[in-house]
Amino acid sequence: MPRTIRDVVFVDGVRTPFGKAGPKGIYHETRADDLVVKAIRELLRRNPDLDPATIDEVAIAATTQIGDQGLTLGRTAGILAGLPQSVPGYSIDRMCAGALTAVTSTAGSIAFGAYDVVVAGGVEHMGRHPMGEGVDPNPRFVSEKLVDESALFMGMTAENLHDRYPTITKQRTDAYAVRSQEKAAKAYAEGKIQQDLVPVSVRRTDAEAGETGWGLVTADEPMRPGTSMESLAGLKTPFRPHGRVTAGNAAGLNDGATASLLAAEDVARELGLPVKMRLVSYAFAGVEPEVMGYGPIPATEKALAKAGLSISDIGLFEINEAFAVQVLAFLEHYGIADDDARVNQYGGAIAYGHPLASSGVRLMTQLARQFEEQPEVRYGLTTMCVGFGMGATVIWENPNFDGGSK
Repeated sequence: MPRTIRDVVFVDGVRTPFGKAGPKGIYHETRADDLVVKAIRELLRRNPDLDPATIDEVAIAATTQIGDQGLTLGRTAGILAGLPQSVPGYSIDRMCAGALTAVTSTAGSIAFGAYDVVVAGGVEHMGRHPMGEGVDPNPRFVSEKLVDESALFMGMTAENLHDRYPTITKQRTDAYAVRSQEKAAKAYAEGKIQQDLVPVSVRRTDAEAGETGWGLVTADEPMRPGTSMESLAGLKTPFRPHGRVTAGNAAGLNDGATASLLAAEDVARELGLPVKMRLVSYAFAGVEPEVMGYGPIPATEKALAKAGLSISDIGLFEINEAFAVQVLAFLEHYGIADDDARVNQYGGAIAYGHPLASSGVRLMTQLARQFEEQPEVRYGLTTMCVGFGMGATVIWENPNFDGGSK
């Protein structure tokens, strides 16, 4: 019998504050799965009318699925978060687009009718599990010239993207990075970010004093609100001598987790759950792995075509800032100014951090807040580049749209 495709909505999204990876980072002594647990529990706390037993699936992404990021994380984190044992779960890996893929995969199942309500998110503890830990790339990739060797190093792929777009200078990427920091600081000052953060209690050890204590993390650690063009100009270019990619115009190595609630729209309204965004279309695309950052361009073209929209229909953009050059390449391709007001209104990963597999839901949570504030905007998109040469884009509709211009 024929099935009716159902509308899928983004009900809610939360995240932990993001931390710096490494011994001095806020989450150095915190387990990755415990970060996911915090996010899931916060979703349940914020939506008390939702019976946890009605959740049909928990999909959690991690890029490095090892140690406390392994063991079918969606299932184990769900049990640890107190969900009934009847609620199943699984893990996903699409590197940087892990949480985004957790959303699209479960959304497709909701549309088909297999699920009604799901939890989808991601985590990356890059301090405990550096990118590439335990990985053994097949030597054929290089020996048979299937990819350029630089494809295995994300910073080198960003330098390659600079080569492809010679008009994107280091000065432009530094200027973009400064704006990202400024916008993030402004968003914090105006209380735009904190309302979707879940505070995390952490154990900290003072190596010099030899003392251990507890603290509460309530804000993102990587932000550098005083960043200036002068301070960025002198940074090293670690991926190429006299290169253009620095620690200042790229996202850092970070720890953090995200989680979201998705539902069929009719179910959400029946249960009295909020409807923050409506899914319109999504697409993934592959590109040459050595220019990974190009990926959002063809992914967006595919998503727009599936939705019957053009880039001019998009009123808000949340573009993951793995590297400033990657965002600027996207903007340049579509003829959008570097400082267009529709783009990353709250700042992006250059300021907040990019804990790989968790970042997709951060983009969605920020877009949902902007939809609330701007009912004149009908469509927005979340997009990101993905390691080893991919792009991912999701287009969303604003349920608050009041018939305005976009």
